Parts: sequence; C-alpha cells; structure tokens
Amino acid sequence: MVSYISPVLPAGVNVDPRAVAFFDTFYKTSDTPTAHEQYAKSFLPDATLIMASKKVAGFDQILALRQGMWAAVAARSHAVTKIFPFGSGSNEFMLYGTVKYTSKAGQDSSKEWAAHAELVEDASGELKFKFYQVYIDMAAPAS
Repeated sequence: MVSYISPVLPAGVNVDPRAVAFFDTFYKTSDTPTAHEQYAKSFLPDATLIMASKKVAGFDQILALRQGMWAAVAARSHAVTKIFPFGSGSNEFMLYGTVKYTSKAGQDSSKEWAAHAELVEDASGELKFKFYQVYIDMAAPAS
C-alpha cells in the first residue's frame, strides 16, 4: 500500500500498523471533496467529533459537519507528521500536522493542527473513531 501520510512514530513504542493504515486512509478521505459519507463511516455510529469549537455526535451530525467543512473549500491537503500513541498497543493517539486549503475564491492558506483520537474495532473488526478532537485555530489569519 502506498502511504498517503508519512508520520514519525516514537522509537521503542509498538504502534498497531492497522492504526497507521487507518489514519492514512482517513486523511486521504478527508482530502477528497466528494467523500462525505465515506468520511462519516470512519466513525462509530455513536462517536463524538469535535472540530475546533464545533461538537457533534453520531453519523448524521458528523456527515453534516463534514459537508459544511467543504462549503467554501475547493481543495484540502493534510500532512500528518507525527503520531504519538498513549503507550505500546494503545488505541489512543495524539497526532500533529499541517493542512493546506484552497478556497473556492482561489485563496491559499495553511494551518498547523493537532488531534486526539480514540480508535476501536467495530463488529466487523474494522478500526473506527470512537472519539476524535481536532485542535486548530479557525480564525482568519492576521494581516
């Protein structure tokens, strides 16, 4: 599998390769403007998503938030540079990276972000988000 992300993982800590593959697929999906349902299906049906100051729960609310995130955006590109598990074999992670945006008006911008993620296996054995919180400054850049 060709990796979409190339994070640095902490030395001496066992990180489930399925989790890294999950994040790889998730951020590729996140950067695909038409993949709204696929994005929402990355979460358990009762999962919580906090994006900056917006908190939603469940498939329908996550889907609506996702659609809103693309309302003024023409393109988005995540770079995940670090993944920190909460210990060997943990299902909780902190992530760090940048995201580049191109607005529908043609303006480019870039922001740093961090996230707290908790993954669990669903009934079919696939990893999904139980909890995902993104820390990002959504204010317009200062002139």
